[in-house]
Amino acid sequence: MRPKTGEERKNYITPGGAERLRAELARLLKEERPKVVETVAWAASLGDRSENADYLYGKRRLREIDRRIRHLTGRLDSAHVVDPAAQKSDRVLFGATVTVADEEGAERAYQIVGVDETDGAAGRVSWISPIALASLSTSFSPARACQSRASSIGPSRGHRDAVAWTPA
Repeated sequence: MRPKTGEERKNYITPGGAERLRAELARLLKEERPKVVETVAWAASLGDRSENADYLYGKRRLREIDRRIRHLTGRLDSAHVVDPAAQKSDRVLFGATVTVADEEGAERAYQIVGVDETDGAAGRVSWISPIALASLSTSFSPARACQSRASSIGPSRGHRDAVAWTPA
């Protein structure tokens, strides 16, 4: 079985994550890119471009902005927005918040989100991360904990016990 390529892999994203990507795209198109274009035009009007730092840096920055715009546009075009609030299940699904405890009893909550909206410090992990894959589709009830394997997450390796989950 061959691994899925970027085109074959689903690009799931929460509504909030999609909105953040749209806001970044709008900021780049309406604010940042026009400023850089203006700076490059001004620097080009000064003459010798080969030794003009404003021109050289501006062109480099413009390429970076255009690359990011293409990336964001592609990600938004392929995005499959999943509203966690609309999902009703007794299983852990995309968008759910899972609380896990390690061997010492330290608990940490994670929300399972799309690849483009991960932020470990904020407790948002990608749905393709090991801890999310160990939790997804697991059936939970408030009175029952489920042991799942997450072998490469966090400072303590090995088993983690899921102690609670919130279906968004």
